[in-house]
Amino acid sequence: MPTAPNTANVDKGAALIGASLVRDVSLPALVLHREALEHNIRWMQAFVSHSGAELAPHGKTSMTPALFRRQLDAGAWGITLASATQTRAAYAHGVRRVLMANQLVGTPNMALIADLLADPAFDFYCMVDHPDNVADLGAYFASRGVRLNVMIEYGVVGGRCGCRSEQEVLDLAKAIAAQPALALTGIEGYEGVIHGDHAVTGIRAFAASLVRLAVQLQDSGAFAIAKPIITASGSAWYDLIAESFEAQNAAGRFLSVLRPGSYVAHDHGIYKEAQCCVLDRRSDLHEGLRPALEVWAHVQSLPEPGFAVIALGKRDVAYDAGLPVPLLRYKAGVVPASGDDVSACKVTAVMDQHAFMTVAPGVDLRVGDIISFGTSHPCLTFDKWRIGCLVDEQLNVIETMETCF
Repeated sequence: MPTAPNTANVDKGAALIGASLVRDVSLPALVLHREALEHNIRWMQAFVSHSGAELAPHGKTSMTPALFRRQLDAGAWGITLASATQTRAAYAHGVRRVLMANQLVGTPNMALIADLLADPAFDFYCMVDHPDNVADLGAYFASRGVRLNVMIEYGVVGGRCGCRSEQEVLDLAKAIAAQPALALTGIEGYEGVIHGDHAVTGIRAFAASLVRLAVQLQDSGAFAIAKPIITASGSAWYDLIAESFEAQNAAGRFLSVLRPGSYVAHDHGIYKEAQCCVLDRRSDLHEGLRPALEVWAHVQSLPEPGFAVIALGKRDVAYDAGLPVPLLRYKAGVVPASGDDVSACKVTAVMDQHAFMTVAPGVDLRVGDIISFGTSHPCLTFDKWRIGCLVDEQLNVIETMETCF
């Protein structure tokens, strides 16, 4: 049965195929709606392709091989990941092109990647932003007789990783050139750390700087491939990055790669808000992404008037970017299911395995009722589960999807 990873005896889910969410599935459960999921995969692939770019969705969002396969089958260029162990897990499930949007640090992690590179069909790229890392990678991969594809990460002051100035980027390119076991294949940035009242202006300036650096490096002969990669984009500002790359003709000289990840499931919180902003900026986009991810749970206790305890907590759902949002109430065991709107109710706090919810006037709950909850920040909901239930429009389980965190 779907279960939080702290619970023993995880049923791999074969017996759940055809099961009804309201009758047969042990709750809480991670639920993915097929129609919305398939829409999101098609929508983002079409958006990126029409922008003249390639899509390498960030797999850390879900670490769900069944979703990787759907994204690749829909046309994704590769899968973005964040660590050597994530890369190994994706490779074990058939992924053969990985953009690791992070630095490869530490000999054991380098060894994992070197082992995978023994497969000539495996195409791998990682980031560098410091001469020390360049020297360590160069020495290790030379000792293994393997050439490693690296990309320079360009960042912003106060942000995450990345060279903090254009001059640092140019100097790092020279350090890479001195390492025969390293091949400079592109430049990368992440705009999601740019915030404030003038974020749009800042992101466009950052993207312009990224392209300018790529052109300068290419003109100087720094890249080891004829058409280097230029990549950026999280799940909130991908439209601005796509526009900037396209406007500066990045696709003409470079392979432009966008890396949103949360779009596959979308959410009812921060990415829903970000998508509204995308649609405001792009009048040509008449429909956006749809929330595909929910967590379902029982009403566990009604100890006081107007107050319910839900069997759902921090071990089941993200809470870093907003608390779960009540969506619909279903009567347990009642098929066909008929959801009643409970959006006027509000989760006020979550504990390890309980959520506190105020019950809106006129909402008549019973212990054992089932409530579907929307989430904010899908990355930190997926990682709490070993199995998710893909359901059809009748809320029957049509596939169980394993995660590999």
